[in-house]
Amino acid sequence: MKSLKVIAALAAMVVSSATLAEGGADRVYGRMIQANEQAMQEYAAANGKNPPEVIHYRYGMKLDIARVVATTSTDSSCNVMPAQMTYEDSNGDLNILEYRAAGTGCRNQN
Repeated sequence: MKSLKVIAALAAMVVSSATLAEGGADRVYGRMIQANEQAMQEYAAANGKNPPEVIHYRYGMKLDIARVVATTSTDSSCNVMPAQMTYEDSNGDLNILEYRAAGTGCRNQN
């Protein structure tokens, strides 16, 4: 009975440490997304355009992309992370498309 309590306590510590590690990456990605949105608002103001609207990608949605202005980088891990692409549509309006992307460090992994 005592060994079950020890195993349960160890399992709880492992799960909580994994959760904390995950939260660290989320904060980094959140700061990256906020920095990109701020930079694109400044870009819009400098070029006389309306501030960009953030659009969350849904599978199959129709996109009107005339010119890509900027994209956020993905890190060298093999994790799935949020990413953004800022683009001008055929009317010249700025939009930010937010989507999920895999990292670039997925060599020899299935």
